[in-house]
Amino acid sequence: MSGRLVCVSNRTGTTKSPSGGLAVALSAALRQRGGIWFGWNGQIAEEGASAGEPDITHEENVEIVAGAMTRQEYENYYLGFSNSVLWPVCHHRLDHVSFRREYVDEYRRVNRRFAHQLAPRLQEGDLVWVHDYHLMPLGAELRAQQLGLRMGFFLHVPFPPPDTLMVVPDHEWLVRSLFSYDLVGFQTQGDCMNFLHYVLEQAGGEMVGESRVKAFGRELEVRAFPIGIDVEAFREMARTAEARRTIRRMRQRNLGRAQIIGVDRLDYSKGLPERYRAFQKLLEHYPETRGRVVLMQIAQPTREAVDAYSDLRQELEWLSGAINGSFGDFEWTPIRSIHRSVPRSTLAALFVASRVGLVTPLRDGMNLVAKEYVAAQDPEDPGVLVLSRFAGAAEMMTSALLVNPYNAEEMATALQTALQMPLEERVERHRDLMRVNVETDVAKWRSSFLSVLEAVSQS
Repeated sequence: MSGRLVCVSNRTGTTKSPSGGLAVALSAALRQRGGIWFGWNGQIAEEGASAGEPDITHEENVEIVAGAMTRQEYENYYLGFSNSVLWPVCHHRLDHVSFRREYVDEYRRVNRRFAHQLAPRLQEGDLVWVHDYHLMPLGAELRAQQLGLRMGFFLHVPFPPPDTLMVVPDHEWLVRSLFSYDLVGFQTQGDCMNFLHYVLEQAGGEMVGESRVKAFGRELEVRAFPIGIDVEAFREMARTAEARRTIRRMRQRNLGRAQIIGVDRLDYSKGLPERYRAFQKLLEHYPETRGRVVLMQIAQPTREAVDAYSDLRQELEWLSGAINGSFGDFEWTPIRSIHRSVPRSTLAALFVASRVGLVTPLRDGMNLVAKEYVAAQDPEDPGVLVLSRFAGAAEMMTSALLVNPYNAEEMATALQTALQMPLEERVERHRDLMRVNVETDVAKWRSSFLSVLEAVSQS
């Protein structure tokens, strides 16, 4: 292992007390090797002002380079092309795609600006690791400056099938840009296959190795690296004295009722309305659950400037009100919804206090909530994970109860199965899911990607 690590992500963070799965993974790698963390600081410059030069802070052997965006960049690059084109396309939600020419033009400009700001800070021998859909063309912009560095890219969201990707007017340019990297990593084998199908069928590419493809005059290594969590740290979080107090309070409040928990960002890809309707079916079809089960849904607001998200919140409020009004009484509220962020330490305790973890996105790159729910459980008396077949986690977490999130009847049946599952089966399923958790621990994800990147031959 030689050279610094240069991580580029949409948002930077701190290496001292990182929050979120990606921040934890990157900060550990950066502290180990030393290097640069480059990205957006979350700030928007005043109307008419330029973004200016990024701020630079130092945390031991890591240089954090973070700058603002202009209002135009935020609206067209971030809300526009990144989150009104690429996000819905990657999550198979073509009904939410809103394409404007100025969106992709700004997306190109911002990636070019980032490359110009980053390039002077790079040194021979640096290892550059770029993250996610906001920054797909960054490698091409760095290559255009005659930088011969080894560069890898990891996509945290799903990669869509060719027919879906081709909805994007500039799809060929996007895929061509990825060939400027030496290694491109995806969450699942399915994502790898979608990418390779596009390259082979639409770009005239050819396989030149088991995981190596040639197109656009370059060769590219393509592999799946399923991301995970810090399993032991999350387990410990669920077993602190504070967590035990939270668990006791929740169980006292629920008065012996079984709790089903969902934890998601407020996003149309998470299947939240479908989840509420499935819970309604559970109460309709299995009357014995009435008064004996509670759904707690934590949905942290996100991208509230996009109309689709405010519409989603209104729909959820209407659905929960209708279900609570139809089935609830003075002593029992079937759905409890929380629309704010909750500390991870509190989530860990809530997971322990929940008989069922309900993770049912319509499409997801991986979904670390599924892995956190499993890690938090008491192995001697674990809860049951109900998981969407369309979450990346389902590719390996096959001992969960896998469901089609579009089918409310199937989800209701799975919930009833989970609520009635005998202890022996719960323990066996949990044991297998924990094995997957350990095998895909975030430290192993990080080290495996960087090891392959350092070893891969450059074309």
